[in-house]
Amino acid sequence: MYDTESAYTQPPARKTKIANPAPLGLFSFASSTLILSLYNVGARGISTPNVIVGMALFCGGLAQLLAGMWEFATGNTFGASAFTSFGAFWLSFATLLIPASGVGEAYKGSDNPAQEVDAIAIYLTAWMVVTFLFFLASLRKSIALSVLFFSLTSTFMVLAIADFQKSDGIGKAGGFFGIITALIAYYCGLGELLGPDDLFTLPLGKY
Repeated sequence: MYDTESAYTQPPARKTKIANPAPLGLFSFASSTLILSLYNVGARGISTPNVIVGMALFCGGLAQLLAGMWEFATGNTFGASAFTSFGAFWLSFATLLIPASGVGEAYKGSDNPAQEVDAIAIYLTAWMVVTFLFFLASLRKSIALSVLFFSLTSTFMVLAIADFQKSDGIGKAGGFFGIITALIAYYCGLGELLGPDDLFTLPLGKY
């Protein structure tokens, strides 16, 4: 006779011990954001940001993606969604700067090459919306995390406005917002990394 009850019985969960992947994800995000933001403010006269491609692919992209997968394994839906999403963001951003992707060439061959800037502005606007949703979800997590996502939302907003307005000045302001965001992410990452057995700890703030 077919045993209906046993057919739908879930197997016992395996006991696994996975280290906290949050510091990896936060440090990877912070480092990539800091480098690009320094380029955006024109540090050392740099106006071509293509060195960020390597960081975006392997640090901001791959490392965050892996952190997100490990967060899934720990059962942290918020961390898994955030790290995987922003890992995908950095991979997509790197693709825009890789000539072989054909993204830039497609606009150069069009009747209106200037539309590429507007297209990037829409791209940044979409990520501003996603980030704002993560900000709302972070409001019951920790104060530091909420500040991080609020700052990142502001960064995307200012950078999108800069592209819509074709304004280098606003773009530099977005770079400064990005630097602040990166520093907050470093703080959050260190706060997650340090434990009771370390020399000191950093408060992340509880609601």
